[in-house]
Amino acid sequence: MTKRADLHKKNLETLFYPKSIAIVGTNKVKGTVPGDIFTNIMKAEPNGVVFPVNPREKFIGGVKAYKYVIDVPDDVDLAIIVFPSSVCKMALEQCGQKGIKAVIIISAGFKEVGPKGLEKEKELLEIAAKYEMSFIGPNCLGVINTDPLSRLNASFAREFPAEGNIAFLSQSGALCTAVLDYALAKKIGFSKFISFGNKADISEIDLLYYLMDDDKTKVILLYLEEISDGPGLMKAAQDVTQKSGKPVLIMKSGRTSEGASAAASHTGSLAGSDEICDAAFKQAGIIRCANIDEMFNIAIAFAYQPIPKTNKIAIITNAGGPGVLTTDAAINQGLQLAKFNDDTTSALKRSLPAAANIKNPVDVIGDARADRYTAAMDAAFKDDEVDGVFVILTPQSMTDIDTIAEEIAKAAQGSEKPVYTSFMGEADVASGIRILEQYHIPHYSLPEAMCKPFHTAYTFNKMLQEENIAPVEFTDVDKAKAQSILADAEKEGRSYLPEYMAAKVIEAYKLPVVGNGFATSATQAGEIADGIGYPVVMKVMSDEIVHKFDVGGVVLNVNSKQEAEQVFADIYANVNINMPEAKVDGIHIAKQIPEGTEVILGVKRDASFGPVIMFGLGGIFVEIFKDVSFRIAPVSKKAAVDMITQIKSSALLQGARGRAIMDIDSIAEAIMRLSQLAIDFPQIKELDINPMIVLEEGKGCFVADTKIII
Repeated sequence: MTKRADLHKKNLETLFYPKSIAIVGTNKVKGTVPGDIFTNIMKAEPNGVVFPVNPREKFIGGVKAYKYVIDVPDDVDLAIIVFPSSVCKMALEQCGQKGIKAVIIISAGFKEVGPKGLEKEKELLEIAAKYEMSFIGPNCLGVINTDPLSRLNASFAREFPAEGNIAFLSQSGALCTAVLDYALAKKIGFSKFISFGNKADISEIDLLYYLMDDDKTKVILLYLEEISDGPGLMKAAQDVTQKSGKPVLIMKSGRTSEGASAAASHTGSLAGSDEICDAAFKQAGIIRCANIDEMFNIAIAFAYQPIPKTNKIAIITNAGGPGVLTTDAAINQGLQLAKFNDDTTSALKRSLPAAANIKNPVDVIGDARADRYTAAMDAAFKDDEVDGVFVILTPQSMTDIDTIAEEIAKAAQGSEKPVYTSFMGEADVASGIRILEQYHIPHYSLPEAMCKPFHTAYTFNKMLQEENIAPVEFTDVDKAKAQSILADAEKEGRSYLPEYMAAKVIEAYKLPVVGNGFATSATQAGEIADGIGYPVVMKVMSDEIVHKFDVGGVVLNVNSKQEAEQVFADIYANVNINMPEAKVDGIHIAKQIPEGTEVILGVKRDASFGPVIMFGLGGIFVEIFKDVSFRIAPVSKKAAVDMITQIKSSALLQGARGRAIMDIDSIAEAIMRLSQLAIDFPQIKELDINPMIVLEEGKGCFVADTKIII
């Protein structure tokens, strides 16, 4: 962590647990942000003294007010600035003079309004750095800490949430108010609730590191509109999950890329911002959520119940239809129905009526009362094959809903196996749902919705058990050679590297490039072909020709010196007919690769995450099927193999339907080497190796075509 990050962590402790609070710019007017901030702080009954600051008031809400924050006679731990943006600079300067280290700037009118607002933010940062202060905001809803040791409501939210073990961080203040209302209805509590607005100083990364060590927080939820430091966010999330075991759930807006211009390479066109986000989050162990419902469905599973050790579940229901639907959803999510042992089967047979289904899913029949549910849960919990129980209830006239809810809560207490519930309906089951929520039993309106949270918790636990192996750094690469080629291209004013130059760049990083050369005359072409050995492939080199086959610019199976000389002339003639305006630099000649499976490797430079590596099915099919995977560089061996096996067509590489198994290890090494090249040379904007021909296991892979854009 940087010195500034260390300072933030220290100052955040003061911010969340202040012994004294100054509200700088508050007033007496209810229904205004300055007035409501003061009211909310006082209503929460914080464990610290409160000082209102207003140049025109002597008292606010019966509390003595001070003209300026420097007039407050006592020390101040936390300042909350609610002045208009035009005077925030002066207010923050006075906070610094007062020795205040933690500040929340609620005020709007900064970066979000344009360049002038951004300049104001920079002035605030300069003041904060000068006085070693840290601030959240500006342009935020504020901060809430429900811990009884603090009870801080430094926000203008309508309600103070219940205490809980879920932390919620948001870039959007408006979303915060909706989430608070949603959580209130579902009886979900929070440990910390933070709107960080423009994140001019304290960012989501600083907050993640603080919450990593926060004893009150078990799960961290984050809403983001933009990612300014992708690698920093990934590192913070990895540290949080690996060091504290806390899951990080992120909802990221801007999933579509409408209006984005077409990129120049296959990788550039396929690697949209959302696909890159997905890859980065997966790589960092972040759980991405599509909406608020999904986020909290998963969050309560982590917050309320033990994390499952396996994916084997038991389903208990009083209605066959919902049991079948849940079974289908469970299998689709990658869960397994546990096979009951003989003791479980005997116990269910003794306890349930003859008409009941004692196999999984267990159907206790529509007239079931609490005793049948209790017996079924008891048997399932005792079975070593079961690692989670789903309880479904549909309200019949004889169903004792509240008693069943109480029995579920009792069975769950002290169990190391998680229990999820679905009491289907609304009005009839409302009281039972309230009991479940009171006892922190996850409840889902539809039983199928239980499956994704369970699978997410299971896969998170599985991820925590995996060894975290750092990416390999290859020492046999010739960085100086690659640097020289790229520097020459830049001097020549090139944006595209001709294939012969691109091939030399990747060859310097020991990617499997076959023998090749560049000819500007027919005689030279024959000599180069003779030196390489036959057969060879000959391709036109021109910055203006993207699809070489389409203009007759590629010839395969050239088998003699004389043929090479003739093909040189033929290619020039073909281009002259099909694309006469194109400037031809020469002909690239390369050893023809034996038949194999075509794949694509690529690089794209992303504004948030840096170099992104792509892998997929190659050749002409990449644009048709778009069957590709992404990772952020650097890429480890495990991540490279995951990229290969993740694509839908990976079966083609793994010996499907009697096919030969391809050399996956050689592909993984090529991905890792490409990852190192992308990190070493930030001037590479996009890169395609398409196709790379993969041979049978143990026979390697070979680069057939390379494109580099700088």
